[in-house]
Amino acid sequence: MYQNGNPRILLSILWVFVILNFFARDIHELIRPGMLEQMMSGTIDGVVVTEMLMLLGWIMIEIPILMTVLALLLPRGFNRWANIVVGFLTAAMIVAMNLQPDHDNVFFMSIQLIAIIAIVGIASQLQAPEQIDATTSQSTGV
Repeated sequence: MYQNGNPRILLSILWVFVILNFFARDIHELIRPGMLEQMMSGTIDGVVVTEMLMLLGWIMIEIPILMTVLALLLPRGFNRWANIVVGFLTAAMIVAMNLQPDHDNVFFMSIQLIAIIAIVGIASQLQAPEQIDATTSQSTGV
């Protein structure tokens, strides 16, 4: 899928892209009529915003933020599985947050899911060093 350059850098950039779209969507929501009033009341779309809900939300956003660094630092084998697992978890979180989306949420969700599909696709092609050596040996006849 990605053959030029370092796939770790592309994975990290894609995670940044997903995160920026979370923030862009949240900023966009602030413009929605009545949203500021709901935020000030502590109840958004009928859901009471508790400390536990806030903590859960920050944990869910912190994991993709962490992946921007881990994609660059983890060994290939761990990197592959971390990106795949977190990609699926993040995709599930995005869909769960948008069970009754309006048009703009569908737009942001679509963009994020496309990026996550790219992350999973690139990560699935990462190979552990011993697999790379075996593949190279077979193709060169060594």
